[in-house]
This record gives sequence, structure tokens and C-alpha cells, in this order.
Amino acid sequence: MGVVVIDGSTVRSFVEDEEQFKKSVDERFAALDLNKDGVLSRSEVRKAFESMRLLESHFGVDVVTPPDELTKLYDSIFEKFDTDQSGSVDLEEFRSEMKKIVLAIADGLGSCPITMVLDDDEDNFLKKAADLEASKLEKKASS
Repeated sequence: MGVVVIDGSTVRSFVEDEEQFKKSVDERFAALDLNKDGVLSRSEVRKAFESMRLLESHFGVDVVTPPDELTKLYDSIFEKFDTDQSGSVDLEEFRSEMKKIVLAIADGLGSCPITMVLDDDEDNFLKKAADLEASKLEKKASS
């Protein structure tokens, strides 16, 4: 676990570094593509969101959501990602939606810095944003 201080500009800067952001999103896509067919199925997207437990907890406290309601929520998320309505999410669709999500996080954070405790998970976008910002600051300091 690590403690990071971030704000919206840190997260936005990460997205604007197109090479780093694309690399991170592509790595996440590859990890989620369990059968390695180059697209994400409805079940692969659901497994990804289930593993994050975004819909089963509220501020860290478990909540009971009826299974049919969870299915509707997960289906809604999938449909948002599947912009061409092909029944699967390709890499371009995933990149586009992840960019929107991460920029929405940046907007939500605004200019007020917050302290977060994050797992040392290399796939965590917020940790990667903080690490990128820290590396930029180190380069400036050593110049």
C-alpha cells in the first residue's frame, strides 16, 4: 500500500500523456481479456467491475443489492462501453470510455488535493497518475 496526494490536475496530466495513458489502458484491456480474443465480452467486463466491488459497497461498507439490480447495472455499464453495439468491447471503445471515466474523476477531484491510500497494484490508474507526476517533479528538481 502507498499513500499519494493527488488532485484533478494530476489525473488530467496522466490522461494528457497519451503514450503513458494508452500503455496503461492497453495493459488493463489485455488483463481483462481473459480468453485473449482481442475483445471484451459482457462477462469479462462484469468480472472486472465485480473485482473492483464498486457496486457492492458504499464507502467501504458492504451493501446488499438484489442480483437482478446488479445485472441491470452491469449491463448498463457494458452498453456504455460497447458504443458500436456489436456485443463486445474492442480496444478502441475501451480506450475511449476509460479516458472519459478518468477525466470525470479528474473533474470530480478538481483543484483540491486529496490523500488516498492505494494498493501497490500496477494497474491502478490513480497510482500511475501519481507516479507520473512524481517522476516529473523529480526531473524538474534534478535539472
